Amino acid sequence: MKNFIDKVKFDVNSVCDGHHKTTYRGIKAIRCPFDYLIYQMIVSEVKPDLIIEIGTNNGGGALYLSDLLSFNGNGIVHTIDIVDMAQDVPKSDPRIKFFTNGWQDYDIEQAKSFKNILIIEDSSHMYEDTLNVLKKFHSLVSIGSYFIVEDGIIDELGMKKEYNGGPLKAIKEFLNENNEFEIDRKWCDFFGVNATFNVNGYLKRIK
Repeated sequence: MKNFIDKVKFDVNSVCDGHHKTTYRGIKAIRCPFDYLIYQMIVSEVKPDLIIEIGTNNGGGALYLSDLLSFNGNGIVHTIDIVDMAQDVPKSDPRIKFFTNGWQDYDIEQAKSFKNILIIEDSSHMYEDTLNVLKKFHSLVSIGSYFIVEDGIIDELGMKKEYNGGPLKAIKEFLNENNEFEIDRKWCDFFGVNATFNVNGYLKRIK
């Protein structure tokens, strides 16, 4: 039996290696597979009419989000980056609008006509950037919707110093200063305690 292996062996590092190779409809879409499943449940439950994704890369993630919205029959994606690396398929999707001047230059007024907004922070993962993104965009999130902060897993991967404390440091500081959001353990612990790359990062707006 060629290639038959009796043992099962994987850990956060092997999942990390795999997530860098993940594609969606043939386009690179760097995101933990656990979180892809969680995202489709959240989008189905919340039914946002606008998803703001901060961090586009090749556009596979934005394309996935657009397809999820199409199943709801409503909604668009605003995806933001500082470079234009998106491939042709997401660029041709009418549900996706691209912004390539960075989150600092995104005018939040253009989001205020939407009634139900979900935001995903997946920019540099630096503590300062993550905190400033939270501060700039949090007021747009609808009550009952989410501000998802990606890649708090860098602490577990031993990379916290490279990101000056990274997303988890920013989440703690933001929540200490803002009582409108809480960590939704339903999603953070769906596959086990913080078995997600968005460790403590599913922030639900409660008021």
